Amino acid sequence: MARSVEQSFYRTTKWIKCRNGYMASQHYICERCGGLATICHHKVWLNQSNVSDPMITYNWDKLEALCIECHNKEHFGSSITEKGLSFDENGNLIIK
Repeated sequence: MARSVEQSFYRTTKWIKCRNGYMASQHYICERCGGLATICHHKVWLNQSNVSDPMITYNWDKLEALCIECHNKEHFGSSITEKGLSFDENGNLIIK
């Protein structure tokens, strides 16, 4: 999926409202480790063919509240950074 398609979707008012509602419903608790969830993760990888399908993009059954560490493990298989380093939801390196 083109990065611009992804970024444009995640900036829409509809997605922001959906994300905020879902995260609040989970009390901002990571559904995997119980830590502080900061990322609303799509369980189905968004791509050009499904980003316009509301049953994929806005369906709460297809979302998961994750902390940054669990989100990184989901995408990279394990913690790929040194202790104290992680990535934010935009893929930018965070130094703790």
